[in-house]
Amino acid sequence: MRTGLDISQHQLTWPELRERALWAEEVGFDGVWVFDHFKPLYGDPAGPCLEAWTLLAGLATITSRVRLGTLVTGITYRPPSILATEAVTVDHLSDGRLELAVGAAWHEREHHELGLEFPPASERIRRLDEAIRVMRLLMTEDGATFEGNRYRLSHATYNPKPVQKPHPPLWIGGQGERLMLRLVAREADAWHGYGSVDTVARKCRLIDQYATEAGRNPQSILRSTALSISEPWDEVRAQVEALAGIGIGYLTVSWPSEGRARIEEFAHELKEDIEGL
Repeated sequence: MRTGLDISQHQLTWPELRERALWAEEVGFDGVWVFDHFKPLYGDPAGPCLEAWTLLAGLATITSRVRLGTLVTGITYRPPSILATEAVTVDHLSDGRLELAVGAAWHEREHHELGLEFPPASERIRRLDEAIRVMRLLMTEDGATFEGNRYRLSHATYNPKPVQKPHPPLWIGGQGERLMLRLVAREADAWHGYGSVDTVARKCRLIDQYATEAGRNPQSILRSTALSISEPWDEVRAQVEALAGIGIGYLTVSWPSEGRARIEEFAHELKEDIEGL
């Protein structure tokens, strides 16, 4: 089981984020993750919150081993053709260490504040579906043309192509069982979800079913979820073992409210055991 550290940038400045990312690389985390929002989700709403993709570019230039990504990029924030070019750029700056994680977006108030359209959930998922196809085309072909209901390409070429071939691993984050998990089953290299062990297990079974129906090997889809480490260590260990038992292969460790000492204790006491599962 792999582990990544979520350094999500609520209320943090560049020196603090830089320190967290370098420390995560030093102690052996597989990945460093940020979030894709334009204001903090807790604390002072007017506090600092660096933009995700330019932040990833900065982190790419100061790290050398950890993989980098957003959990997750809301597809409503940027045209998919532009997001593809940003992803390719970060893939090059990191020498092929990008995880391209996307979702349908959820923060309605943020959209309204920034003047961004926020359609119903079903429409956002359909946009995500088309957006994935647009991004794949632009990252892998020259002269790409796409005529969708929501997005279009007209003989479009963007170079260079990604370092990772055919493109960075595609993660999809989302919970909806009627539309979103079917999209995951068709398109994702990895799924990131939330909830209790029972909830995540049920969603994993649905992904297995939908992937089989779509003609894919369900085992080709990595399963990921978040891990809180604020609970007593025996509870954290039991949670990890339960998640491993349902097929979770990646855990994103949330930076704990208890601070640096808690995450350091996790790194020195539990991380190796977890990665051995």
